[in-house]
Amino acid sequence: MAEQDTSAFAAPDACRAQHLRLRCRVDFAARTLRGDAALTLRGQRDGLRCLVLDTKDLQIHKVTVNGEEAKFVLGKRHSFKGSPLEITLPFELRSWDVAICAMDMRRSTKKGQDIIVEVTFETSPKSSALQWFTPEQTSGKKHPFLFSQCQAAHCRALLPCQDTPSVKMTYYAEVSVPKELVALMSAKRDGEMPDPEDVNRKIYRFSQKVPIPSYLIALVVGALESRKIGPRTLVWAEKELVDKSAYEFTETEDMLKIAEDLVGPYVWEQYDLLVLPPSFPYGGMENPCLTFVTPTLLAGDKSLSNVIAHEISHSWTGNLVTNKTWDHFWLNEGHTVYLERRIGGRLFGEQFRHFQALGGWRELQNTINTLGEKNPFTNLVLDLNEVDTDVAYSSVPYEKGFALLFYLEQLLGGPDVFIGFLKAYIQQFAYKSIVTEDWKNFLYSYFKDKVDILDKVDWNAWMNTPGMPSVKPKYDMTLSNACVALSQKWIKATESDLRSFSSADVKELSSHQLIEFLALLLLEAPLPVSHVKRMQEVYNFNAVNNSEIRFRWLRLCIQAKWEEAIPLALKMATEQGRMKFTRPLFRDLYNFDKSQDQAISTFQQHRAFMHPVTSMLEKNWLQCIEKLKLENFSLVPEMKLEN
Repeated sequence: MAEQDTSAFAAPDACRAQHLRLRCRVDFAARTLRGDAALTLRGQRDGLRCLVLDTKDLQIHKVTVNGEEAKFVLGKRHSFKGSPLEITLPFELRSWDVAICAMDMRRSTKKGQDIIVEVTFETSPKSSALQWFTPEQTSGKKHPFLFSQCQAAHCRALLPCQDTPSVKMTYYAEVSVPKELVALMSAKRDGEMPDPEDVNRKIYRFSQKVPIPSYLIALVVGALESRKIGPRTLVWAEKELVDKSAYEFTETEDMLKIAEDLVGPYVWEQYDLLVLPPSFPYGGMENPCLTFVTPTLLAGDKSLSNVIAHEISHSWTGNLVTNKTWDHFWLNEGHTVYLERRIGGRLFGEQFRHFQALGGWRELQNTINTLGEKNPFTNLVLDLNEVDTDVAYSSVPYEKGFALLFYLEQLLGGPDVFIGFLKAYIQQFAYKSIVTEDWKNFLYSYFKDKVDILDKVDWNAWMNTPGMPSVKPKYDMTLSNACVALSQKWIKATESDLRSFSSADVKELSSHQLIEFLALLLLEAPLPVSHVKRMQEVYNFNAVNNSEIRFRWLRLCIQAKWEEAIPLALKMATEQGRMKFTRPLFRDLYNFDKSQDQAISTFQQHRAFMHPVTSMLEKNWLQCIEKLKLENFSLVPEMKLEN
């Protein structure tokens, strides 16, 4: 029996999208996209009478099926799923005699038959899939900017579709934009031409010939420039950031080659990078042919390039082999973190891979400590029935998923043996969407000579039990030992010990080790304010540009109740919109009595500039904690966000 995707209204078991042809016009004045989405759908059974597409806050002006106008209705709006678009097929059983209809075979749908459903639509200015910028909000200050973010279930707010990862389709698009701007999509560029309807506009064409789920459809429009950094890679950004971005990501081709050597050919041909404005809510988004990344990766020393390795890895695990529903999100992210760290191991050594893996274990501890060890969102396989996928998002599928794979690697024969499994797994399920049971069955099939070992794994504990895994993989501690020693020295230090610390303590530590040092301190009780003041004196963390270091340092300061750090933390929480940083900082500021009112007022002031998903989650959280305060409940910070 097929697993139901509870996040979608669409029913692909009745008919399944094969191809999308999109034609749309980007209207910056109205903050809308207007156009036509023509879906080629293949019947999965005989006698189809109607079909359902996913929409969210869309205006639907007209629907045709095979060129014939069709009746449609938008169903009742669900709080986060949107509204089902229910389309009655114009050539299915009408009021005339059934026998006559049965004789007219060309007007009847059969299993395997394709129909073309074309929907004329318009997005809402408040679409959850789109963020619009005025010229003043961009780096160049001259032109507006637009980008989309469809994962997990927001493509329905961009265009009518079957918005489920269980459906994959190719697409072709024509996008009309002001002629001084550039449009890019998650597809190969297929030329441009003047807009015949408006001399002030041009049309960009795109073609994606590899089938993808709807959440990987992406669009960006802005005053963009590019720099070539490899044989198949351009870096795109606003003029003010493009050269800095090109420098930061010069290792991209090396990472691509390593990934190909590990798991097989890169099928997408082009691998471009796009550096978005600071409000982009994630570290990166693996849109095919055009990875979106946050400018918080621009550390100046290439130290945060692991995010690029992660997004590159998604080209195989996630984009090629995809979770069938979001309950099995770990299939996308756990395997991607595993491959990302294999790339890091090739570039920087096996000790570095283990160091990154141990850091991931600590991040998992941090997330579970925050969410609560009984929280069902800390299961590896989730039950998202009537749960907003954005609310359930955390580092658990990334790091608990990785921990399982790392544990299996050690159990089944080591890195060389396990990468063979991963490569075979990708070959087996390429271009498909699967669930955990499919993965597990293939694991048993591949390691058929080691079934006795696999049978000893507590699968229920790993998959369906909340909290930390009951088994911890083994880690090489070489690079971690210095971080542990220094963190323990600070934790145990008395007031009289503080003069013993000096800048020499961190002189030999890499950026990654500094991140780990601060992460270890965050797992403990807050330090006294005297300690963080001394730390600033000797290490000068306030001057560090690396966003991962700065984020952890400011959290440490606010948790220690150092008032001087409040303006710095507020600045970081608002000058960028990466949810991994913004949400925990706002929570720490709220939980500090000296900054609680400032946290609320600053959020309200900046909410209009936030990405719609970030704004929604923060608003919901503030409303929740205000209610809890009234009911005298203790406040629990929300989840630690990754990527």
